Amino acid sequence: MAMQTWWLYATAVFLISATPGPNMLHMMTQSIRHGHRRSVVSMAGLMSANLVYLLASAAGLGALLRASPGLYDILRYAGAAYLLWLGVRAWRAPVETAEPTGEAAPPRPLSTLYLLGLGTGLSNPKLILFAAALFPQFLDPVRPFAPQVAILIGTFAVIEAFWFTIYATGGKALARWLVPADRQRLFNRVTGGVFVSFGTALLGSRL
Repeated sequence: MAMQTWWLYATAVFLISATPGPNMLHMMTQSIRHGHRRSVVSMAGLMSANLVYLLASAAGLGALLRASPGLYDILRYAGAAYLLWLGVRAWRAPVETAEPTGEAAPPRPLSTLYLLGLGTGLSNPKLILFAAALFPQFLDPVRPFAPQVAILIGTFAVIEAFWFTIYATGGKALARWLVPADRQRLFNRVTGGVFVSFGTALLGSRL
């Protein structure tokens, strides 16, 4: 792969990954609720989902989904249902007061944080189609296929991790603003509404 081609790809992915979406919103909320360090586990779940879809797309699943709308609809409806569930869950999330309660709430197991991140990442199968549409633009047919795909996926993973970190850091700063219970409640309503909007949009999307 030529360096100029790689730069074009990296720039496109950098701009696309910066766009707020379910993954970035999940990263920010997990950083707020569980701290920056524990949110790294959520990041690992999100990255695992991204790698699954990117590898599946590289293996030809993107073309399969285009040829089989029924299979895509199953993934789309399952993903939309999961996002709607996250929205309801965020809307109803309890708020914490600054007053001491005598007993701190136990932290969530790291496995739960990982699985929530994995489920959020897997909730939108459009990443398969995104990769299926983007990868061919930057692959050189006369060069070995596997090394080029490895470079494209590795570049995507590094850039995505960078933006995950940015959103998590922003969540840490926002957490200080969210000390009053009324602000926490407002944040829960807003994030819950955004997740529901993502899920509704996914239901309304078409190939």
